[in-house]
Amino acid sequence: MLFRHSDALWADYPNLVPGVLHAGGISANVDVAPQVARFNAIAQARLAAGPESEFPEVQAWRRVFSSMGLKPTQYRCASESLLRRFRKENALPSLHPLVDLCNAVSLAFAIPIAAFDVAKVRQQLEVRYATGAENYLTFGGETEHPEPGEVIFADAAEAAEAAPNAHARRWTNRQSGLSAVSAGTRAVLIVAEALHASAAEDVARLLNTLAQELAAAWPAEPRIQLLSRASPRFEF
Repeated sequence: MLFRHSDALWADYPNLVPGVLHAGGISANVDVAPQVARFNAIAQARLAAGPESEFPEVQAWRRVFSSMGLKPTQYRCASESLLRRFRKENALPSLHPLVDLCNAVSLAFAIPIAAFDVAKVRQQLEVRYATGAENYLTFGGETEHPEPGEVIFADAAEAAEAAPNAHARRWTNRQSGLSAVSAGTRAVLIVAEALHASAAEDVARLLNTLAQELAAAWPAEPRIQLLSRASPRFEF
């Protein structure tokens, strides 16, 4: 299977720094509470110094959303949404050990992280501009069609007459219910993306941190890779 960003997206956002992690051996019967608490404490300390809207990681995504014609305070990147909820409630709901861990790491680094059940992805996953023909399954079970030109995570159609699935809408704003991590998930692809000044260093540190935490909690052997315009492909 292949993961990549489209050439058109790289041309429009050359400062993008994506990092990817693939791991198997995932299960839902793992306790990650100590790890989650540790990363939550990092987020709490940072939020004590100022709101998430002032973080350079968040501000970079707000600029990107504005460039796409999206109102940044209406459509927030995933990490900003998590930080905002965490600041107000001092906690996040527990969903699945892997999701809880990814959310906690996202809080600590202020970088959006998406986790996909690879069994639900067809052939490849490409971050690209939508044509408008793709299908997006909401968590409520409804099917939507992304707007043409919207940035999505798209897989490959199984037949010429079939439509690709969009596994995320508005780039880092909202994932699909189709490939969400669930109790039956056994293998995942995790994607972290950033555009702020120290993104390369921070995403690399995030990947290494997440790989260590996954290996400590599951019998997994995570593979990680930092992507770039010159090296945009990750095969797994």
